[in-house]
Amino acid sequence: MKQHKLGPNGAIMTSLNLFSTKFDQVISILDNRAYSYPPTTNSTTSTSTTASTPAPTKALDYILVDTPGQIEAFTWSASGSIITSALASSFPTILAFVVDTPRCATSLNTFMSNMLYACSMFYRTRLPLVVVFNKCDVVSGDVCMEWMEDYETFQTAMDDFMASDNCGYYASLSRSLSLVLDEFYQTLHRVAVSAATGDGVEEFWEVVQKAAGDFEEDYVGDLKCRVEEQKMKRKALAKDSMNRLQKDVDEQNDIDDDDDDA
Repeated sequence: MKQHKLGPNGAIMTSLNLFSTKFDQVISILDNRAYSYPPTTNSTTSTSTTASTPAPTKALDYILVDTPGQIEAFTWSASGSIITSALASSFPTILAFVVDTPRCATSLNTFMSNMLYACSMFYRTRLPLVVVFNKCDVVSGDVCMEWMEDYETFQTAMDDFMASDNCGYYASLSRSLSLVLDEFYQTLHRVAVSAATGDGVEEFWEVVQKAAGDFEEDYVGDLKCRVEEQKMKRKALAKDSMNRLQKDVDEQNDIDDDDDDA
């Protein structure tokens, strides 16, 4: 920070940008850790020698990649997009959004803010997302998950919340957003865990496995559509360029013919 005269946010962004320029090396490390490559075997016959390469075997079931705590820096920066796209192009990739359950349970405004964050990350990256309600040993995550599953239950909780002198602008906004996000909740996977006690960790991996199925079904299919769309755009641009070139050639030929007639 002293060397480049950067503030806290500038230092975070610069570090992330520098990290993304070397992320191909990270992918290579992850690939080497994730798969075991048996040695190549040679088979010799009387006339020739052939080499067979055995298929790699999976050495790891999961890889956890922790991202910067500042969500905006990672989600909305170009380097963050490069990192998520690089991972998604190499491995089935799922986002896990960790939520502070006690804070959400005591404030519906905080709960709604976290849901908006989840919504923005889901549509920005187009990757399957798992909402992880952490600290369920302190406050059960069932309350928050019920709010996501039952619109009427959330409205009842909002009525109680606003009755306790929390009827400001933010509370009204949260009530309005709840109807908009109700359909969005159907696309999210959710699970309650405790990092302190380990409760819910097995359920977390089960939910991740389900989300991996969504990756193959939705993200890969969407990626193929985007690739085809880019191909069509390139073809259209090439055709337009050829048409303009042909038009210029025809105009030049007309000018030359007029000069010859003169």
